[in-house]
Amino acid sequence: MDLSQIRSPVADDVKAVDKLIVDRLQSNVVLINQIGHYIVSSGGKRLRPLLVLLAARACGYSGHRHLDAAAIVEFIHTATLLHDDVVDGSELRRNRDTANTVWGNEASVLVGDFLYARAFEMMVDVGNLRIMEVMAGATARIAEGEVLQLLNANDADTDESRYMEVIQRKTATLFEAGTRLGAVLTESSPEVEAAMSSYGLHLGIAFQLVDDALDYMSDDGTIGKQIGDDLDEGKPTLPVIRAMEVGNDAQRKRLRQAIEEGGRQHIDDVIEAIVATKAIDYTVELARWHADAAKQALNAVPESPSRESLAATADFSVARTY
Repeated sequence: MDLSQIRSPVADDVKAVDKLIVDRLQSNVVLINQIGHYIVSSGGKRLRPLLVLLAARACGYSGHRHLDAAAIVEFIHTATLLHDDVVDGSELRRNRDTANTVWGNEASVLVGDFLYARAFEMMVDVGNLRIMEVMAGATARIAEGEVLQLLNANDADTDESRYMEVIQRKTATLFEAGTRLGAVLTESSPEVEAAMSSYGLHLGIAFQLVDDALDYMSDDGTIGKQIGDDLDEGKPTLPVIRAMEVGNDAQRKRLRQAIEEGGRQHIDDVIEAIVATKAIDYTVELARWHADAAKQALNAVPESPSRESLAATADFSVARTY
């Protein structure tokens, strides 16, 4: 399935969420409207809110509060993007200038704060304490992941376990929270809630692993950013970590220098080492393992078109080229 097919069981819900996002972005402050709409309309996959919708329907939900939950997850995700781009000094995302490039760091950070606040306002409107508990915990965990990633920056001794801790917190946490909400909304059993949580966690890990592999194997026009962005920012991601682990002394020396200095001046040496050590294959294979684990978790819910789309999303997360 491609994304349009994956969306088909909840196509009407997706349209409703898109409208809700636009409605709840509104502010009396013009700059908030400008930046918020710039980010939300920038052509992203909207995968996280889609997962909330599919998870809720797969768990048998028939109400409308899953629309609010999906919008909440998207606002939190958008806030993290605004803050991430400032911290990383990123200039390009999805083939467009980042908000901080257009409006500056201060405005980007403050509008990110606004989106966090709007998300929690919406949680209050929903009036479900368990949703607030899940999302508050997730937001704190995401922030912890960002700080851990900052501590790993330009550290050539970062190993696979430290890297995995970062991506579980920074990326997979929001996937996990979103799919958990599907079970929370239906007041499902603890077993089903745990299974939906597991699905989201493994899916998020697989998604980030592939993102990190694509950073060294796709052209700029495909992934919407420059090749080697992670290296430029001094982030030791799994392709580089694996190449460091299994490469020869000369390769390890070049990789260490590249991580510690940052920048793109060493990109050719890094890509050469990654290719020679089959580090991309290793990264993608690990992503496949997590995607399979995500699909296995879906056995806890009955067969349905939404469950089928959730399984297809796991396959898509590994097979994609963008």
